[in-house]
Amino acid sequence: MKYLLPLLLLSTLISCKNSSEKESIDKINSEEIKTTASDSLIYPEETHFKSIRQITFGGDNAEAYWSFDDKQMVFQSNNPDWGLECDQMFLMDITDSFMDQKPPMISTGMGRTTCAYFLPDNKHIVYASTHLADENCPEVPLRKNGKYVWPVYDSFDIFVADLEGNITAQLTNEPGYDAEATVSPQGDKIVFTSTRSGDLELYTMNIDGTDVKQITDELGYDGGAFFSPDGKKLIFRASRPKTKEEIKEYKDLLAQGLVQPTEMELFICNADGSDLRQLTNLGNANWSPFFHPSGEKILFSSNFEAEKGFPFNLYLIDLDGKNLERVTHGETFDAFPVFSNDGRYLAFSSNRNNGGTRDTNLFIAEWQD
Repeated sequence: MKYLLPLLLLSTLISCKNSSEKESIDKINSEEIKTTASDSLIYPEETHFKSIRQITFGGDNAEAYWSFDDKQMVFQSNNPDWGLECDQMFLMDITDSFMDQKPPMISTGMGRTTCAYFLPDNKHIVYASTHLADENCPEVPLRKNGKYVWPVYDSFDIFVADLEGNITAQLTNEPGYDAEATVSPQGDKIVFTSTRSGDLELYTMNIDGTDVKQITDELGYDGGAFFSPDGKKLIFRASRPKTKEEIKEYKDLLAQGLVQPTEMELFICNADGSDLRQLTNLGNANWSPFFHPSGEKILFSSNFEAEKGFPFNLYLIDLDGKNLERVTHGETFDAFPVFSNDGRYLAFSSNRNNGGTRDTNLFIAEWQD
């Protein structure tokens, strides 16, 4: 769960593979991607981007995740021009652009949704939704005691849907929050965040919802987890309240269904929760991590260099916490980086080229190391 808020709020905050049968992007439509790319969207220092293409043009759009065959993506948006009041899930072919058209919605259109991810058959997705509790959009509290907060809705459960928007299964039905589901590149496991233990912890389950196992058990918000390319490790963001005051504040907020996302670091562990260790110690908000295709680096978003809470930029770091490298050089917001399964392209969200508005749009960049 990573809430998409206007830039002025996002800037003070801080927010889900491979297939043996897949056809790589370059065999499908590489030339079409290149001819529609706009290099003017790349800042001079952004040497990892060969080309870049803007996908959406209004509202808040993020968490774009690739199908296992790299032909499609699923993403969430609250674009008011599409008749939305809160986030819903949309489907796109990877050559699509939505300046003058609306993509097909594949969530129910009811409640609030978050964190959709393709299943290995490329015909279904998993995502979390509040629609069983209320068909209306839930309220989004933004401040508590003068500090920014995220709501953790106990009405979120995880569902499976086909690409026509029909829900085909419900994977969770425990009381409390269940969301932030992502799928292993091997297609056999799902990792998600749940409050079923009384705290925000990571769990894994089979893709049919069976064999649920708790992965983390330390006080704090553990979320936004992704598997490594070989499925053997997990990278995630976490808060770790330490002092009595911090612990009380965290517990009091969680009892109200709230968390503060302004102080988070990255943690890494084996897929069964063993060998857990802290990867970053940068301060401020370090989040939306994703494994580099090599499996040897992490790409993530952070505002640790910011004095006033922004900008957020993308950074690379080795698995041992060394060789930190800044990747994007914007003055506002870059986050939610996700590599294609063949490692050639990077989808991410950014405030660049939004005409001075608060819109957060999707971009696909051609990646080079």
